[in-house]
Amino acid sequence: MTNRRRLAAAAALVGVVLLSGCLGVFGGSVSDQRLDQEPAGGSYAWNQSADVHITVHTDATFEAVYTVNRSELTLYREDGLGGRNPLSVRAVRYRYPNGTVINGSTLQERGAVEQTRSAVVIRFPGTGDVEGDQVAFTASSSPKRFSLPTYVDGSYEVVLPPNRRVSMPVFGQVSPGDYDTRVDDAGRLHITWADVGAEHVVVQFYTMNDLRLLAALVGLLALIGGGGLLYFRYQIRELRRQREELGLDVDIEDDDFGRDPPPGMR
Repeated sequence: MTNRRRLAAAAALVGVVLLSGCLGVFGGSVSDQRLDQEPAGGSYAWNQSADVHITVHTDATFEAVYTVNRSELTLYREDGLGGRNPLSVRAVRYRYPNGTVINGSTLQERGAVEQTRSAVVIRFPGTGDVEGDQVAFTASSSPKRFSLPTYVDGSYEVVLPPNRRVSMPVFGQVSPGDYDTRVDDAGRLHITWADVGAEHVVVQFYTMNDLRLLAALVGLLALIGGGGLLYFRYQIRELRRQREELGLDVDIEDDDFGRDPPPGMR
C-alpha cells in the first residue's frame, strides 16, 4: 500500500506541474514592464485623422494607433498554416477623448491586457461608450516589409521610414489597392486608404540604395558578359590565324565555331 500511495502522490504532483505549465502556455496577463515601456518615438501619433495610423521605423518595429469603436481589440499574427500567434505588444497606451493618456499597467487595472495562446486581447476601461477613445502599442515588423491583419475596418495610414519607396515593380508592393501616397518634408512616404475592407494590409518597400546596388550589379554582369564575348571572338581569330600559318585550308567562321566536325570527318 505504501508504494501505491507514493506512486499516486507522484502522479498527482506531475499532473499539477503539467497543468501549471499548460495554464502558462494558454494565457495570462502581459507584464507591466512590457506594457509600460516607452514608445520608440517618445509619444504616439494621436492626432491623425485615420482610424488606424501606423508608423514603421528603420529598426523593424512599428507603432500603431487605433481609434476604438468596440469594447476590445484582439491582436495576432497568422502563422501561414491557418493558425494564429499572439502579437508581441509593448509600450501600450490608452487615450481618452479629453486627451488624458494612461500607461499599460493602468489600462491593465481598469480594463485588461491578456495574452492567450493565439492572441493578445486588450479590453478597454469601463462598460459604457468608448467611441472616440484610442489605444496604441509598439510591436516588431520585418525589414523592408510591413504586414498586419486588419483588426478593424475603416481608414488606414501607413508611414514608412525616410527614403523608402514602393513604386518599383517586384521591389515594391502595396495591398490592398486603391490607395494614395504622398511624401512629407522628412522624406517619409505616407500610404493612405479611405476604407480598408481587406483581411490584411501589406507594404513591401525598398530604399534608393537598393536600386543603385541593383543597377551596379546589372552593369557588372553586363561588363563581365561583354568581356567574355570579346575574349571568345579573340580566341576564334587567333585559331584562324594559326591555321592559316600552318597552311590548313579550313575556314573558321564565328557563327560556325564548334558546330562542324573536324577536317576529314565530314
